[in-house]
Amino acid sequence: MKTQKNFPEEFLGVVAGHRDGHGFISRDDGGADIYLAPNEMRAVLHKDKVKVLIVRSDRRGRPEGRVTEIVERSASPIIGRLLQEGGAWLVAPEDKRYGQDVLIPRTALAGAKPGQVVVVELTEPPALYGQPVGRVCEVLGEVDDPGMEIEIAVRKYGVPHAFSEAALGQARGLPEGVRPDDHLHRIDLTDVPLVTIDGEDARDFDDAVFAQPAKVGRSKGWRLLVAIADVSHYVDTGSSIDIDAYDRATSVYFPRRVIPMLPEKLSNGLCSLNPEVERLCMVCDMLITAGGEIHAYQFYPAVMFSHARLTYTEVAAILGNTRGPEATQRKPLVPHLLDLQDVFRALLQARQARGAVDFETTETQIVCDESGRIEKIVARVRNEAHRVIEEAMLAANVCSADFIASNKRPGLYRVHEGPTPEKQETLRAYLKVMGVSQTISDNPSPGEYQHIAQATKDRPDAQQIHTMLLRSMQQALYTPFNGGHFGLAFDAYTHFTSPIRRYPDLLVHRVIKSILKESRYQLPKLPTPGDAHAKLSKRLANKPMAAQAMHKKPSADLLEWQAAGLHCSANERRADEASRDVEAWLKCKYMREHLGEEFGGVVSSVTSFGLFVTLDAMYVEGLIHITELGGEYFKFDEARQELRGERTGIRFALGTRVQVQVSRVDLDGRRIDFRLVRETDDRIAKPVKPRAGAGEFDDEKKTSGSARSAKLRTDDSSTTEAGKRIKPPRAGKEAGKAPARSGRAESAAKGRKNRR
Repeated sequence: MKTQKNFPEEFLGVVAGHRDGHGFISRDDGGADIYLAPNEMRAVLHKDKVKVLIVRSDRRGRPEGRVTEIVERSASPIIGRLLQEGGAWLVAPEDKRYGQDVLIPRTALAGAKPGQVVVVELTEPPALYGQPVGRVCEVLGEVDDPGMEIEIAVRKYGVPHAFSEAALGQARGLPEGVRPDDHLHRIDLTDVPLVTIDGEDARDFDDAVFAQPAKVGRSKGWRLLVAIADVSHYVDTGSSIDIDAYDRATSVYFPRRVIPMLPEKLSNGLCSLNPEVERLCMVCDMLITAGGEIHAYQFYPAVMFSHARLTYTEVAAILGNTRGPEATQRKPLVPHLLDLQDVFRALLQARQARGAVDFETTETQIVCDESGRIEKIVARVRNEAHRVIEEAMLAANVCSADFIASNKRPGLYRVHEGPTPEKQETLRAYLKVMGVSQTISDNPSPGEYQHIAQATKDRPDAQQIHTMLLRSMQQALYTPFNGGHFGLAFDAYTHFTSPIRRYPDLLVHRVIKSILKESRYQLPKLPTPGDAHAKLSKRLANKPMAAQAMHKKPSADLLEWQAAGLHCSANERRADEASRDVEAWLKCKYMREHLGEEFGGVVSSVTSFGLFVTLDAMYVEGLIHITELGGEYFKFDEARQELRGERTGIRFALGTRVQVQVSRVDLDGRRIDFRLVRETDDRIAKPVKPRAGAGEFDDEKKTSGSARSAKLRTDDSSTTEAGKRIKPPRAGKEAGKAPARSGRAESAAKGRKNRR
């Protein structure tokens, strides 16, 4: 009998480089990442596809591998600065995950000059004893040119930023306005005083609203109209514009610039609900009861005429003072705005009755001058006008989901599942050690979260607790399998209200139209999804959604919808990453002007390697590395989210107030380092004399301050308890980026209303 030999198993995966020179293999089968030592990274680059053999495990039990085969080299271009050193030309990658400089032959410079930012295409891959070689294929300009950070980000994250010639040609062929033939089979709403309410800097207006009192049975109620730009009328399924829109999946918002999903003629012109011009729209016409319940609704295509372009600030002023100057200028519209306010209050009452999660957090806005230089960073004020629009959009989205589900048609839902068992356990442990009497059940409801938030809102450490509640939640995504929306406490929810800036909304419009026409919408043959889709699908492969699990054998149609949902979800996250990268770059550039200055701040995140502090005056976040906390042995307490000094008893937790000095700014690494000047929080544990039993602490430490702003998002990682021994004070290598942030319920108001 022949004996079978046991050969070592090889794994296929993608290289993820690290700025410190090592790397990891993200396995295709969804298994644990495999560590690659710096010497193994010499022959590979970030994003290469390789086969790897596990050769050992480190002291923490993590697998360490050796590359056995390079399956596919990454085709992604490399962006960096052109340098000349010792007569040799090279490009230092802007993305430090590429651990090697790229050599550039003198004949491949394409006219670039030293110090300029360029895009490089590799001609020779790296080897064990040789650097990669490439050629300059695009010169972006000087590093300090206005908008350069955006040009870098869109290429770094692979954000499509140029429309195809076919799409642009098709856009040029569209009419300049509504034609008489477009009125056919549409309801004429031109006499209804619909208005748009957006931010001051908005250029595309995709929703308009109107409300008036109405009888609901024998009781008081309101009629609420939400009119949304009819993009699907102009963008045919499978057309050149449609293919480009699918490729982008979402508009990307940067400070001072927007990369739109649709060509400007559509996004800012033909589809935008501009004031005092006719526009085509899809209308969700609702009857709302006094208790905020949607009694009835209907969808229909219409022609509208926006009677005013209003801003949130203007509407808030009118609602606050109906006899003020703003109200006097808009006198005919004031009664309708007051009706909108009444509808909002009723819908808000229903939201509270459902127990929907509603945390107030601080969002920031970067104010730049004409040259792109940051003038200031301010808190984004969210007034009642924002919430009026938010509740109206939520109501229309709920009706859309119900309409698709009740007609049993495939479509994309916006699904937000409850917290995973692991995150539930972490949250319970945290609430227990913080002395919070309330907790969550094994199958928590959003009402439980809101109950805890309400019960702790008056505590000094309320922001700390609310931050942990948010971090325990999962990210929302698009899927054809309806799993409800946990944060909003809806059984079914989708996106209908922003087809100019989100592709899922455009698909929902097409499905609704097909139902009205008693036909069936078929997804077009869209391009193969990219890297972002593949990464997200792999991440979700081993964590099937509850609703999806009910479908043991999804049809081919549902699988196509699932692929489209994953693509849109992945591109949404890509857009968020690119936006955050640009904001981080701008903040770093801004803080370079404040090196050596001292500021007050609050601890916004605690890790095993230090404290992330958000400055009070500037809303900028930086790291106090653990080596800057003094000659002490600190341990990270995950349950309490704090660092404890074993010898002295000093404790740093979320919400602790501190005084810091800006000690270092790394523009390339998007990193700001602080030095601790002193603790300003009276409630911080004070140093004590070494004694037996040091390390015994009070059960509860109260903290204050503000939590980092968020959007119902959290990362999947958790940090275990770890101690760090102090070395001579220096900027630590571990001072990398902060753990992924959780987020607040995605605001449905303009600017950020498109993320729920």
